[in-house]
Amino acid sequence: MARIRNVCVYCGSSPGTDPVFVQEARRFGALLAYHGVRLVYGGGGIGLMGEVASASAMAGGAVTGIIPDFLRVREREFAHEAEIIVVEDMHERKRLMFEHADAFVALPGGVGTLEELVEQLTWAQLGQHRKPILLANIAGFWDPFLTLMEHMRATGFIRSHYPVDFLTADRAEDILPALQAAADDMQHLETADADLVNRM
Repeated sequence: MARIRNVCVYCGSSPGTDPVFVQEARRFGALLAYHGVRLVYGGGGIGLMGEVASASAMAGGAVTGIIPDFLRVREREFAHEAEIIVVEDMHERKRLMFEHADAFVALPGGVGTLEELVEQLTWAQLGQHRKPILLANIAGFWDPFLTLMEHMRATGFIRSHYPVDFLTADRAEDILPALQAAADDMQHLETADADLVNRM
């Protein structure tokens, strides 16, 4: 079994307008700690970023925050026990977050969260990685994005031979099981592919 050990979470540096966003971010952080899964995130101490990281750290979980030096004041660098990696710029931050992660989760967030999510979807579509990507569709937050993706498929801009694959979950407790199932499926596929090559 390909165990998910490190999950990269993209989310807002704002708490959003619906209290359920904060509730589910805290719940997910605590669940990561409970299941022994390291949180990899943007290193900030405010908004949903701060909530998910604080919940994980306070529940005894491992947290790795990766933050550019210029954002340490603006995003109020995380104050609880954590591994904090300070980098020079956003490009290095995103690269290290990718390298540290076995899977990606997008909680509600703004354009930065959207940009990070879409970058991972694009890399996966182009065959650059096979790590699971999940949209945490808390209170229907990602519904407009899901509609846009369907529109792109319907109008021929996402084609069947270059699919954009991702998972969705409506509740924090459904996220890790979905990621683990996807990782297991991928491992079985890779094993089958290797067996086929060996028989040729």
